[in-house]
Amino acid sequence: MTVEQNPVLRFITAGNVDDGKSTLIGRLLYDSKALLSDQVDQLHRSQTETTLPNFAAITDGLSAEREQGITIDVAYRYFSTNKRKFILADTPGHEQYTRNMVTGASTADAAIVLIDASRLDFSQPTLQLLPQTLRHTVLLKRLGCPHIVVAINKLDLLDYDEAVYQAIVSAYQQLAQRLELEHVHFVPISALLGDNIVHRSARMPWYEGPSLLALLSELPSQLSQTNNDSVEFGLFPVQRVARQDGSLKNDFRGYQGRLEQGRLQVGQHIRVLPTQQTSTISAIYGPNGSQDSAQAGEVLTLTLADDLDISRGSSIVAAEHTIQNSQTIEATICWFDEAQLNPNRKYWLKHSTQTVYAKVTELHSLLDLHDLEEKPLDQPLKMNDIGRISLRLQQPIAASRYADHKASGAFILIDDATHQTVAAGMIESHEGSNS
Repeated sequence: MTVEQNPVLRFITAGNVDDGKSTLIGRLLYDSKALLSDQVDQLHRSQTETTLPNFAAITDGLSAEREQGITIDVAYRYFSTNKRKFILADTPGHEQYTRNMVTGASTADAAIVLIDASRLDFSQPTLQLLPQTLRHTVLLKRLGCPHIVVAINKLDLLDYDEAVYQAIVSAYQQLAQRLELEHVHFVPISALLGDNIVHRSARMPWYEGPSLLALLSELPSQLSQTNNDSVEFGLFPVQRVARQDGSLKNDFRGYQGRLEQGRLQVGQHIRVLPTQQTSTISAIYGPNGSQDSAQAGEVLTLTLADDLDISRGSSIVAAEHTIQNSQTIEATICWFDEAQLNPNRKYWLKHSTQTVYAKVTELHSLLDLHDLEEKPLDQPLKMNDIGRISLRLQQPIAASRYADHKASGAFILIDDATHQTVAAGMIESHEGSNS
């Protein structure tokens, strides 16, 4: 299978602090020969007669990360094999930086959830997974991550015991069943020693599946699935209006952005949200000039047959698209801020290219990570809580259910005083407006 047949795969690492995410990524890059020569030299210099190279240093780029031994920011790395190209994101495991994990997961085709086998208590009748493993798995489910790869790490510390591996697989399968996860894969590994990372390990003959890299090489990407979906109608949020004033003959007005959904073509009838104006596409320009059509993921400039009142925050959609203006939404949010949610104040809601004021009108429920049940919410959300709320917007947005389409179903909430992102949200339902 060529790279063209198997598009770029975006994947992240998730899990608890010290589960070995950064070490895994460093080892993966090293064993797949994706490091530069100076990075390889750096690894060899960190090695002594009694220690292995510090693979985590490859992705722990911030000085604070190296000093504390934890990942804070999302570290992106790009590499390729003879089968495909990859974009990987090493995301933080600490609860304080859950917002950064959500950022990385929101565009991922797959997630590697690391579980440190040496930290679990196997003496209990029922094996309990750690809270951050539960939190990250729930968020991956809510974010619609298509594939979860559970990498059970540090088995070298437990003599590569198959029974340990199977107990963890069983515990996670129960979690996956409760969350209705569809595509879950399991790989036993040692990130530090390289077992089952790029090559199959002889130290675990009982495992007959592929190595981690071999598994990632065969997973489908969301881009290929989107581009093969011919029934979706085009959705184009406007990021910028490009003007070139001149005579009536050469005056230019182009609408720039990325096509988030479906296809558009020259001559196609469109409408504009929220104004509901209509027109037809007169030209489509991509990075290489004029083109007859475009598909999801392409960065474009569109021109229309009519002069319409369109600005940043407007959305151009195919005339047949069912998406409508919405001014009331119900959503699941993950609260990021140290200050708890204040239902008596307004927040900025950023949805695609549009930013509007929003006010919480109802607190519905809080997800209890111990039993994964939604409980009545009798107090405002606090940091890392996952809850369901209703919002009333000052102006309508072109919203979809997140389950139907990510780009038009996701938003963030921003504190208008500090300009900090305080929550990430996924729209569950919405109601229209008269705009």
